[in-house]
Amino acid sequence: MADVSALGAELFAALRGRNTVAPLIARNPELTIDDAYQISLDFLARRRAEGERVVGKKIGVTSKAVQDMLGVHQPDFGFLTDRMDVPDGVIDVNAHGLIQPRAEAEIAFILSAPLTGPGVTDADVLAATAAIAPCFEIVDSRIDDWKIGIVDTVADNASCGVYVVGEARVDPRSVDLPGLKVTVTKNGAPLSEGYGSAVQGSPLTAVAWLANTLGRYGVTLDAGDVILSGSLVPLEPARIGDVFVMNLEGVGSCTARFV
Repeated sequence: MADVSALGAELFAALRGRNTVAPLIARNPELTIDDAYQISLDFLARRRAEGERVVGKKIGVTSKAVQDMLGVHQPDFGFLTDRMDVPDGVIDVNAHGLIQPRAEAEIAFILSAPLTGPGVTDADVLAATAAIAPCFEIVDSRIDDWKIGIVDTVADNASCGVYVVGEARVDPRSVDLPGLKVTVTKNGAPLSEGYGSAVQGSPLTAVAWLANTLGRYGVTLDAGDVILSGSLVPLEPARIGDVFVMNLEGVGSCTARFV
């Protein structure tokens, strides 16, 4: 049987040391998604022991484009901490401990009420949301060359690095969430575009899935949480000097600058 604590410690050391490790599932083929979640919680506990606070949660690998890129064909889930929040959008690759970052454009939900699964519906998510905002999640992997399966990415906190939430705040009841269009540029050139429907047909459905999935482990989505609902576009490698800008039509823009 795999040692959950040892694997959590290994991922934490990789995060702090800015290095990658061999895929966990390749070395421990008996690992299940439940095991991976326990590894993720151990990984998180080590971050919290150093003073990090949980400020939200994330769902990932929701769109077909991202699933096809990574070869992971079901969503994953993880935690956001205060140290992962980059409020000014200037991402210091070294200071933020990034190893092999990629940028993805998302819709962030800011909750005004908790959501506790199972049984959470799209309507429940809408009722519990104070506002939506444009967001870049900068995903990163502590696994060699992004060679991840679902167990590896769940264990590795859903391959999350840092995130940037734009200043705009819009009432989700005032927009067509599945129809929201995002356009992304990289260094001033068009890169990609997508729609809210890319994440499980609606970002509301994605957040409901997250609440219900985490609910099975006794974790709630809490009032004040920032919830990242999944990438609307293919993820894009990022290097020092790159500048990404996303525009979420009818909502606002967000910039991620790598230094």
